[in-house]
Amino acid sequence: MSTFGSNGSTDAQIESHPMFALLESVEAHRQLKRGDVVKGVVALVGTNEMLIDVGGKYEGILASREFAQMSSEDREGFVVGTAVEVMVLNPNDKNGNLALSMSQVRIGQDWEDVDVLIEKGEAFEMVISGHNKGGLIVYLGQVRGFIPVSQLDQRHSVDRNAIDGTGSSPLARFNGQPMWLKIIEVDRDKNRLILSEQAAMRDRRKHLKSELLGKLEQGLVVDGKVTSLADFGAFVDIGGADGLVHLSEISWNRVNHPSDVLKLGQTVKVKVISVDRDRNRIGLSLKQLQPEPWSTITQRFLVGQVVQAKVTRLTDFGAFARLEDDVEGLIHASEMADEEVKPETVVQPGDELTVRIIRIDPERKRIGLSLKRAGEAYDQLGAFDAEPAADAADAQPVAVVADAADAQPEAVAADGAELPPEAVAPDQPSSDPEAVSEDQPDAEPAMAEA
Repeated sequence: MSTFGSNGSTDAQIESHPMFALLESVEAHRQLKRGDVVKGVVALVGTNEMLIDVGGKYEGILASREFAQMSSEDREGFVVGTAVEVMVLNPNDKNGNLALSMSQVRIGQDWEDVDVLIEKGEAFEMVISGHNKGGLIVYLGQVRGFIPVSQLDQRHSVDRNAIDGTGSSPLARFNGQPMWLKIIEVDRDKNRLILSEQAAMRDRRKHLKSELLGKLEQGLVVDGKVTSLADFGAFVDIGGADGLVHLSEISWNRVNHPSDVLKLGQTVKVKVISVDRDRNRIGLSLKQLQPEPWSTITQRFLVGQVVQAKVTRLTDFGAFARLEDDVEGLIHASEMADEEVKPETVVQPGDELTVRIIRIDPERKRIGLSLKRAGEAYDQLGAFDAEPAADAADAQPVAVVADAADAQPEAVAADGAELPPEAVAPDQPSSDPEAVSEDQPDAEPAMAEA
């Protein structure tokens, strides 16, 4: 029997064994390459490194950065013999070692979870992990996701000019907060995952709106938050679904644009005025929760009374002036001066004027004002009657409450041209094509089709 050190040593016997050649052949064919995911066992856990046996005489080292980032609790979970799954980062690094990673395997599994979410196409809720100057950051497992500022829901009213990566950034308030998101772009090769809150909220609102439409009833008063402003009105979130407050339902005052009265993110109380379940639309009103100004108009103003007014806008036939926050009156061009004048040569928007009320029509919600007859000389002339004669009833300049501005003397004809007031002042009886004759005291001005 051969002994160690002799010509027939044990090493020589093993090397000459036919199975040794077979093993060498198998190992030679097993060439690990970057990106391979293999199973192994922990061979050594040191102070600064972890060795992992992946079989076939291969022992790799866990990436030093990954090992250093492990918490003490995580390290204690790995003992010699613990089965692990690792990815090959480099089969032969600069030190000749097999560089391995466990976190990259988990990232691969997390990317598979991302693929599942994409297939479902559903919104999901995540907690915001941080922010930078471009947006918010979330983590789906080990995969880093990014939410650009442009993809945040408008209800947040974020001031983009103040955004930076510091703790004082408007985005800092989202850290640690849950947010509904939807995946809109993926590039695994570039480790790119883009998400959108806007897309998620669109989907959620459709679902919630369907549920809400089944519960809402006309006349309900609910709390909401302004989510969007448009030329025609404001959208208000009333519990996951948006309803529209039309421009005409924002205020009894004339409103040129919703932003004159409302701000994004503002909390408001609104009244449900219509529910269209077939078209999934909800109509809301702000002004119907406010006192209707014309219900007390005759208690606040009298024909012949001299008041202060502020010019709000000009037309070809006169100027509108606000008496109080909720009422506007019309100063017809013929009531600006004794001679014929153009309104812009006498007054301008913003001018504070002393005017006399020459007509109040509560039913039609109109007030006529006079600039030229505001002086004391007209106080005793008896030119102002609470009940004017029938043939003169429509011969006074008129005005409107703010919300009725589109149904007033300046109402448009079918071709879009502005019409003059329904009648002219007494000293110009034939200058208005719409003047009312004695046998037609109740004729109305032409109106555009809604």
